[in-house]
Amino acid sequence: MNSTILLIDLLGAGALVLWALRMIKSGILSGFGASLRQGIAKGTGNRVFAAISGMLVTIAVQSSTATAVIAGSFVSRNIIAPRMAQAVLLGANLGTALTAAILVRDLHWLAPALILCGVVTHGRSRLARGRGIGKALIGLGLMLLALELLGAATAPLREAEVTGAILSALDQGLIFGLLLAAVLAFASSSSLAVVLFISMLAQSGAVTPALVLVLVAGANLGGAVPPCLAVAGDGPKARRLVRGNLAVRGIGALLVLATAGIAGPYLANLMPPDARLAIAAHLAFNAILLALFLPLLGPLDRLCRLLWPDPATERGETSYLDDAALETPALALGGAAREALRIGDKVALMMELNLRSLLVDDPDAGRDISKLDDRVDAALTDLKLYFARLGRTELSKDENARMREILSYAINLEHIGDIIDRDLSEMARKKTDRQVKFSTAGEEEIGELYRQTLLNLELAQSVFLSRDVNLARRLTAEKVHVRQIEERSQKKHIERLQDGKPETLGSSTLHLDILRDLKRINAHIAAVSYPILSEVGELSESRVISLQNAS
Repeated sequence: MNSTILLIDLLGAGALVLWALRMIKSGILSGFGASLRQGIAKGTGNRVFAAISGMLVTIAVQSSTATAVIAGSFVSRNIIAPRMAQAVLLGANLGTALTAAILVRDLHWLAPALILCGVVTHGRSRLARGRGIGKALIGLGLMLLALELLGAATAPLREAEVTGAILSALDQGLIFGLLLAAVLAFASSSSLAVVLFISMLAQSGAVTPALVLVLVAGANLGGAVPPCLAVAGDGPKARRLVRGNLAVRGIGALLVLATAGIAGPYLANLMPPDARLAIAAHLAFNAILLALFLPLLGPLDRLCRLLWPDPATERGETSYLDDAALETPALALGGAAREALRIGDKVALMMELNLRSLLVDDPDAGRDISKLDDRVDAALTDLKLYFARLGRTELSKDENARMREILSYAINLEHIGDIIDRDLSEMARKKTDRQVKFSTAGEEEIGELYRQTLLNLELAQSVFLSRDVNLARRLTAEKVHVRQIEERSQKKHIERLQDGKPETLGSSTLHLDILRDLKRINAHIAAVSYPILSEVGELSESRVISLQNAS
């Protein structure tokens, strides 16, 4: 019975530690999320400042995983360079160690005051920032209380004979200690919690200095795995970033494993094997990795690119944005135009996949469309950054105008991709989930509008590339044609509803929403013709002055 109660106390205290960590993280992010993100983005001017910003943000949110997710999202959107993002993660690792050094101190007396202040602040504040501060204060108070409970719960465990036997066995096989600590850190999604637990075990004197070093290294290694899972859907750049951080910690863990037996006795002479040893080892581990790899961010980035190349490179998909052409604006704009056409091809493929999923209930189409939309977003971001660099050179009036046209066309294509991914793809999913079927006539009408939209997109690609006035007039006329198709389909659909056809009744909302979204898409498609028609005086604030000769 006593052992059962002890286990419940231990698991409950450990759960409270993890819950408090999450409360601190969510409170700080909800109250200061935008400020922290701006701090990371602005603090990456050089590698030293990047490391400091990562350290400070991690101390604030009590989670290096949260810092890694923010840095990963910035890398995916090309807001910060991969090298600077890696420096942020190195600083975040050290921030976790500094947090452990603070929390290991006897501050349990502060817990009630923090919880009281947090409850009052959270309850009385009407602003999100105030409620976030209150939540963070409650989490910090619960953290200190949980550490006190964890110390009390582990006291009998630290003195038990079976614990001594297990620790003795781990001391004889240090690699198993490394793996055990890594698994615990991964399972709990918190290397901080595991290091604090190791410090409590070390306080009893039952753990040798060599084993303390290995356990701390294992906790750091396991703590680098959750960020890999957290950014799994954020693109290849984000995944490469966190995998690089995992590799850095893995190198550090192997070095500790190789030298722990030699360094352990020296450490025993320098300081007693108590909680201070575990915290000092945690600080030293991350400080040494920071000092070792901060000057090597360039080689580390190249190695990561070699180990985990971009999927586009593996498929032979090459970007047309050549930095070497920036000195010759005409060449740079030509490459940018070809890149915009490539974005258009991806959007056309998204349309075709969406149509197929509506007609034959393809469950995999939604996932494929989402991946294509991510690639469209990434390509647009690359194009914007390329133009930002091109804008630093001296451009003529015509070159500036062409740059704006290319960017405007790419943005419209990205908007089309969003409509397909967020709206039309969702309608296809609902159709499948609800087992809805279109009437034969309704399916033909939707298919006709999809095919007309694809033809218009193909025409827009030609208009964009050739800037032919006659093609631009034709594209604008097709916009009117699409509106006529949509109005005719709506009218026929309402007639079928009045006739009480069961398929029409079940699919009415989906049918009308699809027509509306395809009309929106065609408006984005037709926009490529406006600058061309404006040059020849056929466009006013109300768009086209006259379409009498458009055919």
